[in-house]
Amino acid sequence: MSTCATASRMAAEPLAGTAATARTWLLIEQSGPWGAEALTDSRLDPAVGRALEAASANTGVRVALIRRPGRHADHQSRAPRQALLAHTAPGRSWMRATRTADPAALLGLDFTALGAGEHGGIWEAYTGGPPVLVCTNGKRDRCCAVLGRPLAAELAADGMEAWEVTHIGGHRFSPTLFVLPYGYAYGRAEGPLVKDAVVAARDGRIVTDHCRGRSTWDRPAQAADLAVRDLIREDRADVLDVTATEVRSRADGTAPSWTLRLAHADGRAWHVTVEQRTADTATPASCGAPLGPPAYMHVTDITALTPVVGAARSPLSLSHSL
Repeated sequence: MSTCATASRMAAEPLAGTAATARTWLLIEQSGPWGAEALTDSRLDPAVGRALEAASANTGVRVALIRRPGRHADHQSRAPRQALLAHTAPGRSWMRATRTADPAALLGLDFTALGAGEHGGIWEAYTGGPPVLVCTNGKRDRCCAVLGRPLAAELAADGMEAWEVTHIGGHRFSPTLFVLPYGYAYGRAEGPLVKDAVVAARDGRIVTDHCRGRSTWDRPAQAADLAVRDLIREDRADVLDVTATEVRSRADGTAPSWTLRLAHADGRAWHVTVEQRTADTATPASCGAPLGPPAYMHVTDITALTPVVGAARSPLSLSHSL
């Protein structure tokens, strides 16, 4: 049986520029089954789920449920559960952790401040290994369950700080996951690559292979970040930042383009031109969805604004799928 992940892989749909957007993640442990809209269709009180959705809207905070890989008790529990906060912005990444028996208490968080990267000293500094969040919600898309759950179990068995997560977008790139604290997402991931990404994260670095982008930014910026990293062979997580974005709308109403400024901690900077284009091959966005040509991010040019070894201007033909 054909699946959205199979169709995407066969169409060679690129991964870069497809990560979910979230400057800050709030992750709440909730065992038991998850529905397609897990915050309001799980063993979490749906009233609390709706309130968390409303409180976090337009703040830069994304709320998701997590659970440990393996079998899950199908009942309500008042046992304390893990809650994690992670801010992903370059140079300001942090993680905080607590345990709570009452998720409603999380409604007291200052979501606006958290989205801006200000935790105010709440909870405890997270001291564990880099968490790996694998999307496994089969009610959203069967590929996430069929491909995600075995990967999550494998990572947990190998001693990774692995969690299943409800939804991070991009079902057709399953198995898909992200690694904290930097928020880089990966698609079509396999165990060895994920383990490399975790080891890198412990050392403040990232792996760009199979990378979808950093959740801190919107999709044009994700594509620009990865293109510059590929160009200069940079894997340190916090040395590259997107400092400005200019959107260029077209008079004919066709897809826009963007010019982004990326800055390196050593003083180098680049202008990156990104265009939105439409693929020639039709694929489903998820299993059961109608076929359609996906939009994608196409990096057309990187221009160095400060002296760089080699050519100052590097035209590219990198296609970054949305």
